[in-house]
Amino acid sequence: MYDIIIVGAGPAGLTAAIYARRAEKSVLLIEKECFGGQITKSPRVENYPGSRSLSGAELGDLLFEHATDLGAEIELDTVVGLGGKRGNITVKCEGGEYTAKAVIIATGSTHRRLGLYNEEKFIGEGISFCAVCDGAFYKDKKVIVVGGGNSALQEAILLSETAREVVIVQNLGEVTGEKSLKTVLDARDNVKFILGAQVYGILEEDGKFAGIIYQDIDGKFMLGADGMFVAIGQVPQCEAFADVVTLNRWGYAEAGESCVPESKIEGVFVAGDCRTKSVRQVTTATADGTVAALAACKFVDDLNLRRI
Repeated sequence: MYDIIIVGAGPAGLTAAIYARRAEKSVLLIEKECFGGQITKSPRVENYPGSRSLSGAELGDLLFEHATDLGAEIELDTVVGLGGKRGNITVKCEGGEYTAKAVIIATGSTHRRLGLYNEEKFIGEGISFCAVCDGAFYKDKKVIVVGGGNSALQEAILLSETAREVVIVQNLGEVTGEKSLKTVLDARDNVKFILGAQVYGILEEDGKFAGIIYQDIDGKFMLGADGMFVAIGQVPQCEAFADVVTLNRWGYAEAGESCVPESKIEGVFVAGDCRTKSVRQVTTATADGTVAALAACKFVDDLNLRRI
């Protein structure tokens, strides 16, 4: 039995592992895909304190090496559920089961994709999901923002401050974000809207992103651009825990800054983008990892004291 099992090895999960190992707890990290999480797909990270510029893959590698150098164990597997009881929690995986005194869910969320055949090829190389993270790379360039909700409009406002031109493409006949955000964008000369248009394909030139093909009631059209920001929502990775942890209507684990969710099993914590929160950045994920790890360590210490 481990002291703490962490599900997910993104910035939140890896930070939790670092803190838990420094507290001399036995730790197992279970990851199904990519060590480092979504940040590894960012070509450059320039907003992580202490590092003026590094790639997302480099940041992921540094976090991973830090956790494993401290002794965190790693298992590549897919978690399908939780069971057990307080102090003896079972983590059920496709390849077997593991037990721990405490569990930290740090499975993150994924950006909703457009579903285009060559979309994955350009993620991090022309297609982005975060203007705060990558907007500076498009200064004085033309960018497309896909989406019409609050997130898309906020992305467009931020991009319009430095980009030469911002084109918002929305599949509905009107934007669904707040009117105040639309008013800000309407007042900016470098912003235009294409409404009632569905992104149909991605243009490429010499293997690089070059724009999109969109379709509306009048037909298909090409729209050239240097980059595209997709803001059509996120998909939290919490389905496997739905029978143990309370999820909101969008599928996020209900948990505040304490990282303690509403759970049927005491000793379950949640960290990072998979929980309810207003800001999802790599720094807030690492902060969650810290909070969740310290809470889990205290929970384990209290269990051990009661057993003496």
